[in-house]
Amino acid sequence: MIEKISLANLPTKISKLERLSKEWGVNLFIKRDDQTGSEISGNKIRKLEYLLKIALDENCDTLITTGGIQSNHCRATAASAALLGLKCELLLRVGDVPKIEGNYFLDKLFGASINFCNADEYRESRDKIMSEIGERLEKDAGRRCFIIPEGASNAAGSLGYFDAMREIVSQERASGLYFDTVAVAVGSGGTYSGLCTANKELGLKKRVLGFAVASDREYFTEKINKINNEAAKLARLISQFSREDIEINDKYIGEGYAISRPEELEFISYIASKEALVLDPVYTGKAMFGLYNEIKEGNVPLGANVLFIHTGGIFGLFPKQEQFRF
Repeated sequence: MIEKISLANLPTKISKLERLSKEWGVNLFIKRDDQTGSEISGNKIRKLEYLLKIALDENCDTLITTGGIQSNHCRATAASAALLGLKCELLLRVGDVPKIEGNYFLDKLFGASINFCNADEYRESRDKIMSEIGERLEKDAGRRCFIIPEGASNAAGSLGYFDAMREIVSQERASGLYFDTVAVAVGSGGTYSGLCTANKELGLKKRVLGFAVASDREYFTEKINKINNEAAKLARLISQFSREDIEINDKYIGEGYAISRPEELEFISYIASKEALVLDPVYTGKAMFGLYNEIKEGNVPLGANVLFIHTGGIFGLFPKQEQFRF
């Protein structure tokens, strides 16, 4: 494995959701990657630890990355930059003029410089725009820039969740448990990739079930397969990886990325009232909603030991609070 820095609070704990387990008919556990930190909370910091090590080794003084206006990844990057004494440039996708709230508020609080793009620019040109920002800063301000892809989802970043799967195995051994299924939200592919490659490389034979929250199954299968194979070369893994290693469920995207349906918000309220567990509307809410429905439809066996990875996102919940019905 390549080296990384250490910023996250690890290992994150695994707890059983007792009431939901009884209601749903499976043994439902949750891995609290929402507790990797406070300012840096969520899954992104595991991936960033590898990328930040590269940035520091290359003597970079500015991080550049991109995401939606309420991006957990951008907030974690901005916080990490402040923690390490680096500058941060964010390229955020917006429609209307955004309210300063949630993750966007924290981006500003951490001192990040904000650049905006529209949905078309984000979809077609985000990497090009980030490169242009970096070139301008290097030319005009003498900065040394390091570009981090959307979600920190590349070969190096995915190794953070290769490590997470090894962490899970260690926790299984300590507790005497074995998780048949590991479920996680999929927004940019890097988290799923790390879990997937570790599952095969370590011979774990788990079902790694990814719930898409944005693009469809074909898009993520292609992207994750590419990351898997690049990560295998980078980390010198022995296994051969293919599309058949990947299981993405795209039935619960709903109306689209970061758009919440009433039934999804009601489900988030239901989970919170049952287990004092707060899911976010963009990632974990949709993924847990998907897992619940797959269990009810018989696509996850009754009595299975299921581990759901809570990837964080609590700050993105607050801009949605007026949509909840109490």
